[in-house]
Amino acid sequence: MRKLMWFSIGFSIACLIGVYLAWGIWLFFLGLFCLLNVVVLRKLPSLRWRKLLCVFLGCAVGFVWFSGFDWLYLRSVRQLNGQTQELEIRVTDYSEETDSGFRTQGRIYVGKRPYTIQFYSKDGEAFTPGDWVAGEFYLRYTGSGSENPTYHRGEGIFLLCYPNDGDMEVTSKETAASGLLVVLRQEIISLLENIFPGDTAGFARALLLGDTSRLSFATRDSLKVTGVYHIVAVSGMHVSILFALVYLLCGKGRILTAVFGLPILLLFAALAGFSPSIIRACVMQALMILALLIDKEYDPPTALATAVLLILAGNPLSITSVSLQLSVGCVIGIFLFSQPIHGYLLKHTHLGPAKGKSLRARLIRWLVGSLSVTLGSMLTTAPLCATYFNCVSISGILTNLLILWLISVIFYGIVAACMLGVIWLPLGIGIGWIVSWPIRLVLWVVNMVSKLPVSAVYTASIYIVLWLIFCYVMLFVFFKLKKKRPFVLVACLITGLAIAIGCSWLEPRLDNYRITVLDVGQGQCLLLQTDGKHYMVDCGGDSGDTAATRAMQLLLSQGVFRLDGLIITHYDADHAGGADQFLSRIQVDTVYLPLLDGEDKIRDTLTANYPDKICWVESDLYLDSAKITIFPSKDREDSNESSLCILFQPENCDILITGDRTQDGERALLEHTDLPDLEILIA
Repeated sequence: MRKLMWFSIGFSIACLIGVYLAWGIWLFFLGLFCLLNVVVLRKLPSLRWRKLLCVFLGCAVGFVWFSGFDWLYLRSVRQLNGQTQELEIRVTDYSEETDSGFRTQGRIYVGKRPYTIQFYSKDGEAFTPGDWVAGEFYLRYTGSGSENPTYHRGEGIFLLCYPNDGDMEVTSKETAASGLLVVLRQEIISLLENIFPGDTAGFARALLLGDTSRLSFATRDSLKVTGVYHIVAVSGMHVSILFALVYLLCGKGRILTAVFGLPILLLFAALAGFSPSIIRACVMQALMILALLIDKEYDPPTALATAVLLILAGNPLSITSVSLQLSVGCVIGIFLFSQPIHGYLLKHTHLGPAKGKSLRARLIRWLVGSLSVTLGSMLTTAPLCATYFNCVSISGILTNLLILWLISVIFYGIVAACMLGVIWLPLGIGIGWIVSWPIRLVLWVVNMVSKLPVSAVYTASIYIVLWLIFCYVMLFVFFKLKKKRPFVLVACLITGLAIAIGCSWLEPRLDNYRITVLDVGQGQCLLLQTDGKHYMVDCGGDSGDTAATRAMQLLLSQGVFRLDGLIITHYDADHAGGADQFLSRIQVDTVYLPLLDGEDKIRDTLTANYPDKICWVESDLYLDSAKITIFPSKDREDSNESSLCILFQPENCDILITGDRTQDGERALLEHTDLPDLEILIA
């Protein structure tokens, strides 16, 4: 009956309710309700009721566990939310550079309990494991019960710490034993940088360790659009590849595989950062090794349930982790749908006989296996991708077929290059040079497929959202029908997609003009459209990557693959932080920039990367075809007062955008030009 699986489902439901719907005293009452159901269901003999009993028992235990974790562990840090305190932080990882400085993971003690936190520092203030940092910090709680919970809670980080004005006191001490793995990870990263050329080192680092920080925004976006981002997010695929290597090197012996395989899995999970998805994969693989050792049948659903229970027992808020949800969803999709799809493809697609050792039979088995696994996982992960990334890959099936077979070869090549590089660096560099060619092939394929007009669809369009709902309604009807006709189902889904895309592309073109304000957090990103012309004003926000992604998704959801112009009002990160990333993915005819004295990192990056597209706005510039006038500022010192102002005058509506100009800057604009009466002011 797989009692542990049903219990784990109940435990997970309790954690989801505890995170998203109710917390505090309500969890206690929900736990009592579930216990009452357990008492009632115990008297019912049917197997169906036994399954439900396990679910309710899991819910009851889950509510109690979540309440205890919240009361005994999280209450102390939740009370610190919004406070400013003197802290002494032990640095546990190397600093990671951001647009505004560095972020670093560390550990503090509150009431003698250790807590993992993330703190921020200014440019030039990077830290290494073993450092102790003392100073005054503003604290923000990341978990449930706060106004704006963040994704950090799913990773076990419950406090974000921002230094107040003033210096932080840094003391360097010896790295603790727990930090040696972090140092080893950093040494591997340095080795990869030395072994692989600059254009492939980032991919090698991401594939081996799951560290995507050295991948360009364009590469990361191409991987997401083509549905293969999982190859650089360490997960079950990587663990399976590693286990296959260990199993082969151990001569397929059960005892040797267990003796060497289990420590290697633990080491690999530690090097990958013990993320929820890698813990899930390693626990399931470890259970497979143990089942092999004791000659017992391995049951994947029970193994998955065990892994999820262990993760949620350590941190019930891990249920919010996107990587864990995608990882579990992918495995569930493979369990539920891969075998039926596999059987249907072999029987009804007339590919030929799949049995035997001939090349054709092997190719058929590989093709059918790859298709069934990809389709099975997509069925359960597509809603998650639409929710979290606002994107559903259409080209994922094609891309997986084209490149997935190469990933094992590349992974083994990276491992070999590192091992030989430790013995003799030139030998490792030679292997790295050879492995770089299949890496370049993978990147080339991903880049080319991502440029296809409908490589992915985006939920920025309501029509795509409706199409997704239609897809799952049709799937539900299909599974309920006695006589199933897959070709009819596929035809309906493709027809629905064509209609949704047609409506998404047509609707904006029916308006004479349109202005769209994108939600980019603290920042600005506007799309101006009139008479077939498309201009973006600014591209920045809380995160440059997020601003660029949302702007790109909005355009592509409307079938706009080229912008007539990108106007940057000024160079603050909340207005221009995503411009470089945006330009790396969307073709733009002209980039309009304000003149500014002195040095500026964003301006210098744009002028260096796109010199032939730059237009410096030195005097009033009228774009007649788009009915846009750009007004420069005489102030070239202050970044806010140097903002360009944009007057958009479609038909009988006058819209003025003033960037970050203050009253003085707006007054200077009024003295400079005779503005019409405005219907809309964006300030």
